[in-house]
Amino acid sequence: MKNFVLVATYTYPHEYLVLKNLLTEEDIPFFFENETIVGVSPFYSNALGGIKLKVHKDYANYVKELIEKLDTPGSHLKIV
Repeated sequence: MKNFVLVATYTYPHEYLVLKNLLTEEDIPFFFENETIVGVSPFYSNALGGIKLKVHKDYANYVKELIEKLDTPGSHLKIV
């Protein structure tokens, strides 16, 4: 996981489900650090620093733009 960089941090898994599906559909290499432990015990999220989205460095700028696009008021898909 040497070539992966932190792009975003979320508190709970439901906050990024739309984004996760988009990344999977576009075959972008990514993973969510702490996803499993927070899914099992949600109260650990703050103690662990949240669920961290890490993507391959070659895709980092694209994913940041994608997140910004999803957060705009006119978007039909939203990140909570």
